[in-house]
Amino acid sequence: MTEPPITFYRLQACPFCERVTRVLQDLALPYRSRFVEPLHSRRNVLKRVAGVRTVPVIVDERTGVTMAESANIVTYLERTYGEDGLLGGDRQPARDGEQAVADGADH
Repeated sequence: MTEPPITFYRLQACPFCERVTRVLQDLALPYRSRFVEPLHSRRNVLKRVAGVRTVPVIVDERTGVTMAESANIVTYLERTYGEDGLLGGDRQPARDGEQAVADGADH
């Protein structure tokens, strides 16, 4: 199995992260979840990847985009992968069980 092109950095029970999760699922986009540390001071992986310590963050290897803030992410996903988006008709839907691949918390 190849790695999904979108990596989604998130916290459990975060309403902003859940908003992004719903859009990823609605668009049937394959993605990998990376659950981050609850304490801001320990979110070094986010600081390295996106320059912020807040969630959610996505990294889209397909387009080279790294982005934070749920509203920005939702807009980006819909404009890029939605029905009328730039890549909307060009993606392959995820197979069951491949949509989210959680790989544990980052330390």
